[in-house]
Amino acid sequence: MPTWSGILQRLAAGEHPDAIRREYLHALQQHTQRNLILYATKFTQHDPNIPPQFQTIVEEDLQGVMDVVHGLAGPDLDLVLHSPGGSLEAAEALVVYLRSKFSNIRAIVPQLAMSAATMIACAADTILMGKHSFLGPTDPQFLIATPTGPRMVAAQAVLEQFEEAKRECQDPKKLAAWTPMLSQYGPELLVRCRNGSRFSEAGAGLAVAVHV
Repeated sequence: MPTWSGILQRLAAGEHPDAIRREYLHALQQHTQRNLILYATKFTQHDPNIPPQFQTIVEEDLQGVMDVVHGLAGPDLDLVLHSPGGSLEAAEALVVYLRSKFSNIRAIVPQLAMSAATMIACAADTILMGKHSFLGPTDPQFLIATPTGPRMVAAQAVLEQFEEAKRECQDPKKLAAWTPMLSQYGPELLVRCRNGSRFSEAGAGLAVAVHV
């Protein structure tokens, strides 16, 4: 397999990124002789032109996955996964669907999988990782609107912030400082964060991780 600098040299020479990606995915599939799909997003490089909701796991992704695996015969599937996570419900739906199609699923994490993506990986029979790869915590993320635009927030961070706000706001002098921060959260967000945290704790499965 090439180094990252080798890939950059090919890109600098004018080769199309998707052509290079397909070349190495094809080589991997030929090596494993298993069904192979890629589920990834460009989230490690900040791009102001890509809104956060287009970089996370959402319900609409299931339709894309269904289209990709249409016609693939089981029983094995390799799922290359690179994602910051997103909706737990969407992740669960994706896992349930893939499990209905394939009896053996191997998650391949070339760099990292976070939050709900970690849970997808843990729902596989095996996780294949590089020495530099890692999984993130299963803390669910929620998309909220802020004065500077939509952004993803961690459920546990919101819960801890509310607890801190409850303590701080006992002092009326500190209420004004907390008001702008708390006003960006909808009234249902706290409940969603509590439910999401409980769901992630209950749903985090076990898998065998293999580092190469």
